[in-house]
Amino acid sequence: MVATKQPVPRLFDEAASAVMSMAWRPELIIEEIPAPQRIAPHALALEAEVPGQFGGEDIELGRGRLVLLHDPAGNPSWDGDFRCVTYARAEVDAEMVVDPLLTEVGWSWLTDALDRYDAAYTAPSGTVTAVSSRAFGAMSSDPPRAEVEIRASWTPLVSSADDITRHLMSWSELLCTTAGLPPLPAGVVVMSRRRR
Repeated sequence: MVATKQPVPRLFDEAASAVMSMAWRPELIIEEIPAPQRIAPHALALEAEVPGQFGGEDIELGRGRLVLLHDPAGNPSWDGDFRCVTYARAEVDAEMVVDPLLTEVGWSWLTDALDRYDAAYTAPSGTVTAVSSRAFGAMSSDPPRAEVEIRASWTPLVSSADDITRHLMSWSELLCTTAGLPPLPAGVVVMSRRRR
């Protein structure tokens, strides 16, 4: 889970513990994956799936990843010493991808989630891509597909494990919103944990 090239700083160790003890939304299946080795001295990575059902069959509503990077010396391009890097992808209705506001709305799913959980951050950047595809020829019976994908990074302002937890909650809400699930009502506390 944790890629290290140096002794693990206390704050990153607390961040890793926050990830391990996180009470994820029950709609998510979270799996630890290998973290990138060369971007920062310390890193951890997660992959998430948002499963669902359609017509009695199991389907994937959405998918995403989160990488938490830490460089105790700081990184000028991050404007800090931590960086969150994510993508979230989900199929959407074909009518949605032709809406010129979809990309702006997709970006607001991230910023609104960060604001909702008071997850302090700086230096956000990213892209929102909406695509549609239609099959032809021998594949013409396949239904049209439409997807939205959000690729983003931001610098979380971290002074404790609680700060990381706020960003993890924001990321889980981004995934669920992208997959078409409503946000948790105010005051609802997640009790269950699903992890592979």
